Amino acid sequence: MPEEKTSSPSPTSLTRVLALTAALAVGGALPACGPSPTDRWVVTENTNVAIDWDAVGKAYLAAEGPEDFERRVNEIYEGDEIISVSVQDLDERTQVVTGFFDKDEDGAAAEGEKIFSLRRDVTSQDAAKYQISGHGAYASYHSPVWDIMMGMAMGSMISRMFMPGYMPMYTAGYTTSPARRGQLASQRSSYRAQNPGKFAKSSGSGRSYGAKGSSWGSKGSTPSSAPRRSGGFGGGRFGLRDRGARERIRLES
Repeated sequence: MPEEKTSSPSPTSLTRVLALTAALAVGGALPACGPSPTDRWVVTENTNVAIDWDAVGKAYLAAEGPEDFERRVNEIYEGDEIISVSVQDLDERTQVVTGFFDKDEDGAAAEGEKIFSLRRDVTSQDAAKYQISGHGAYASYHSPVWDIMMGMAMGSMISRMFMPGYMPMYTAGYTTSPARRGQLASQRSSYRAQNPGKFAKSSGSGRSYGAKGSSWGSKGSTPSSAPRRSGGFGGGRFGLRDRGARERIRLES
């Protein structure tokens, strides 16, 4: 019986096979494409960014309307993402304001996109209360229930509720539009350029910009003076020991 001959692969063939294998291995580890220059304010998955919750509460009290509030909130936020805002009057007494990362740009605050919610309830003709709760990475934060009294310095977004014949303005709801998000990014860039001490360095990845100061509602910040607890996402102070506490606050005009 004739003996079968087997041929060994040539050195050239082996080199091509090894080169192809290496290229596939490297290619599988690389992303398909990088972010485009126009996506500078899109959401990143890294949400380890300080938020000054007391400043968010002050921004709500001082806001003249939803657009003014979302501008103030994005100036407070130290990350790269733009925070969209949803405002909904549930009835004549209750308003819910939600801050969220509009990942799919559909103008809706999906549960997985929410950062915080603020609920305001009118309790009498001259008084109301509100509370802020964090969501997602900030879910451990719950503010005290703060009182709002007629005569306090406040913006028209909430002062209208004390006017005779008040009718809710946002029963149909307000949500930050995609076009508005572009405007907010431009406004915030100008704000940070004018206040370099507050924003030492842009992260490019959703991380904190620099000195946190009274971020996360630290003991030295106002309006809250309630004790804080350690823990939460990234080891920051997101929560409060006494969630049932209620405090009255006054803003300096």
